[in-house]
This record gives sequence, C-alpha cells and structure tokens, in this order.
Amino acid sequence: MTTSRRRQLLWAMAAAAAAGMRPAAAGDLRDVVSKVRNSVTPVGTFSATDSPRFGFRGSGFAVGDGTLVATNYHVLPALPDSSFGPRLAVLVRKVLGPPELRLARVHASDRARDLAVLKIEGEPLTPLALAEAGSAREGQSVALMGFPVGDALGFAPVTHRGIIASITTAALPAPTAQSLDPRAVARLRDGANFEVLQLDATAYPGNSGGPLFDADTGQVLGVVNMVLIKGSRESALSNPTGITYAIPVRYLLDLLAAR
Repeated sequence: MTTSRRRQLLWAMAAAAAAGMRPAAAGDLRDVVSKVRNSVTPVGTFSATDSPRFGFRGSGFAVGDGTLVATNYHVLPALPDSSFGPRLAVLVRKVLGPPELRLARVHASDRARDLAVLKIEGEPLTPLALAEAGSAREGQSVALMGFPVGDALGFAPVTHRGIIASITTAALPAPTAQSLDPRAVARLRDGANFEVLQLDATAYPGNSGGPLFDADTGQVLGVVNMVLIKGSRESALSNPTGITYAIPVRYLLDLLAAR
C-alpha cells in the first residue's frame, strides 16, 4: 500500500470516528430554528379596554404537555385579584392570520430563581424538549429565541446565536430587574448561591423568559434571564455588551416536577 493510499485511509477512519461522536440528533441550525419557533410565545396581559389590548412583557416557551409555558418570574405582571382588569395572557402564532390570544394563569413559580410556569387555555402547543440537568458545557454552541423589543418590533420570533462562555454562580437581584451593570454583577457574585449560565450571545429587553437551546439539537438548556449593560437601559439596544445570563434547565425541571 502506498503512503498516499495509507494517508487517505487514515483520514477516512478519523472522519468516521468524528462522525460517530456527533450527537445523533445534530442538524442544521436552520432546521432547528424552524422547529423551535412555533413553541415560543410572547407573554403579557390582555385587557379589552386597553389599546393595544395585548400588553407585551417578555417571552416564553411551551413545555410539558403543551399547555404549560415557561418564562421568568419578573415577566409576570402585578395583577388585581378580581376578574376585572388586565389578565395574564400569551400570543400563539398561527400559520395563517394574526396570532391567537390565550388567557393564562400561574401554574408554578420560583421567585428566588426567577422562574415561572403558566397554564394556558385552549389547545396544547408543541412543547420543547428539555435537556438533562447538568448537560450544559462551557464552549457549547447555543442559540436563544424570543421577542426583543416586541412591543415595538412586532411578534416574529428572533434568534441569536452564541456559546456558553461560563458556568458560574450568582444570586439574583430583585425579580423586577431585567439587566445588570458591572457593579451589580460583582455584588451578585459575592452573594452567590446557585448556578447560572453566562453567554457570549446578544439579547435585548423582551428576550427575558425565552429558551436557550443547543444549536445542534434544539434541546432547551436554560431560560434567558438577564443582560449585562454598560450604562442606561437604552444602551442595551444601542450598544449591547453581548453578555447574557440564563437560568439552567435543572431549575425548570425541578419546578415542573414539584407540581
């Protein structure tokens, strides 16, 4: 066997071995996005007397049996206990025609980890597959999806790609906080008490509550939570840092298992 032929065989063997190491469900990000996008919904409030009637607050995505929507706790509005006034709601995208509004209620929540699960009315959505707890890895290629500045730019889901830059620990600020500055990050690290995913990926106001998923398989690795900003909230739009935080899926799995 010639040296050239031997080299060709070694390359072929190495390529076959590498192919065997890839995830079985790995695919083109375009295919993954097309499957994920139908499960991601705007989350907000509905009031028949408001204009517009739907008040956007953040993003969410279908889990469980499809009648459950995961989001951030800070996305939830403070609503009156009575049946009058604004109601919690999501918008469900339709293949044809405008989105369908579905009323919702809080099914489960974890304020400390800024997670909530909503129960929606009507037909179930297609739930996203949740990854196993602890399956996220530093350097892993990921994507996030949601509705950045949805009340201004509309409710077509938007995808941003990046990597998991670090798996670290932090204590979250008040549940109304949707962004952080460097000083706040330092304070959170000092009071660290649970795991968070730091992403090298750009998110904007409105992405909160959307899924962070494996770019190859579409499995959900976390829930987008906070964006690091340099100055004012407006700078998150004009000059984004590209640093985003997400709550690992392990805490969402715990919340779903507790109900």
